[in-house]
Amino acid sequence: MMKALTLTEYGKFEFGEAAEPEVGKCEVKIRVKACGICGSDVHGMDGSSGRRIPPIIMGHEAAGEIVEIGQQVEGWQVGDRVTFDSTVYCGECESCRSGQINLCPKRNVLGVSCDDYCRHGAFAEFVSVPQHILYAVPDSLPYEQAAFAEPVSIALHGVSRVPLKTGDSAVVIGAGLIGLLVVQALKAAGAGLVVAVDVDEDRLKMALELGADAVVVSGDGALEKIRQAVGNEDGADVAMEVVGFTPTIQLAVNCVRKGGSVGCVGNLQAEVQFPLQAVVTRELSVFGSCASAGEYGDAVKAVADGSIRVEPLMSAVADLHEGGEWFDRLHAREKGLMKVILKP
Repeated sequence: MMKALTLTEYGKFEFGEAAEPEVGKCEVKIRVKACGICGSDVHGMDGSSGRRIPPIIMGHEAAGEIVEIGQQVEGWQVGDRVTFDSTVYCGECESCRSGQINLCPKRNVLGVSCDDYCRHGAFAEFVSVPQHILYAVPDSLPYEQAAFAEPVSIALHGVSRVPLKTGDSAVVIGAGLIGLLVVQALKAAGAGLVVAVDVDEDRLKMALELGADAVVVSGDGALEKIRQAVGNEDGADVAMEVVGFTPTIQLAVNCVRKGGSVGCVGNLQAEVQFPLQAVVTRELSVFGSCASAGEYGDAVKAVADGSIRVEPLMSAVADLHEGGEWFDRLHAREKGLMKVILKP
């Protein structure tokens, strides 16, 4: 048996005993050293997403140490420091062979329980994962920072989806955790002027600290301020939407120039009112972005070499048994709270 934080019913957690995961022939068992609370976990705990059906051990932003290896595992050994993709993909289908592992029809996600599957995650002492989703963590990188590889990979993938050229202007709408990582990913990819937009001025201050060239408080007049900031009456070259509801989608579409591109990373709402005519008549390109597709290694490297800074985004490191309290604080949208890392 092991200790785990289990969502036993919507809004209720229990910290206690759970069965240790078995280790398949091509899997490794990892002693979890750090696991971040994702926004999707917070939406899952209250039932709003429908993807954390209790009982479930959530957690997919994790890092730790290998303690057991399956009979057919190669290239890994007990004691290795690792992180792992949140997506478990088959590696054999057409999507996987083409590099679109995030679109694998057999894909499932650690710490998710839905109508199709239930796969326990890493808010526990141990978790087992297939060897093909493992990535080595340098000795110099603390586990707490290595656990950021998952959200960093999402930011890197989102930016990779849009046709960004060196020096292009870009707008990031939504300066939450992923948005702040997208700001940095854009800069790392060669973007010129980057503008961050949010309703929270403290988050905008953080955006400036992390590389944004200008910030705009969302609301009346935001569109004109964005155009002024990028120095183009027609708008920016690229907009990254990292929220996912009607007003921000509409702002993203309207703030890019004719022929510009919009990357859609946020998905707060399943359906939004979409400004179709603006997209058609201004010939915009819209790119959806789902999870990540092979950017994990680059994410670990970016965190390790500091090209993407994650420590300023770490609000708290707490013991796993305190996880329920931190979930409540995140769910209440406590001001200034970003990433919370839980340690078994």
